[in-house]
Amino acid sequence: MLEIAARYIGTPYRSGGKTPAGFDCSGFTSYVYAQLGISMSSSSSAQRYQGVEVSRADAQPGDIIWTPGHVAIASGGNMAVDEAVAGRTIQLHASWQSIAHFIRVTG
Repeated sequence: MLEIAARYIGTPYRSGGKTPAGFDCSGFTSYVYAQLGISMSSSSSAQRYQGVEVSRADAQPGDIIWTPGHVAIASGGNMAVDEAVAGRTIQLHASWQSIAHFIRVTG
């Protein structure tokens, strides 16, 4: 999962974007999961319910980090892969979501 997500670091933000030409947060997560044959909604609010919630302590790399209006892919060590700020690019950075739900999507 993370190897696939890392391929798109530097990809620009695009509102409603769902391809490597430009992603929004949920377009990015759904695209990465699709590369592994897992179909997900391209809506961040719907992705909240496409798996099983796990605790922060039990979160694993590849889990979805969900907060209202945003999703990211957990990469371990309190790091995430996403576009944290509209207008930027996909990045690996410290997870900034203090009140987050961790979602394990298994396919």
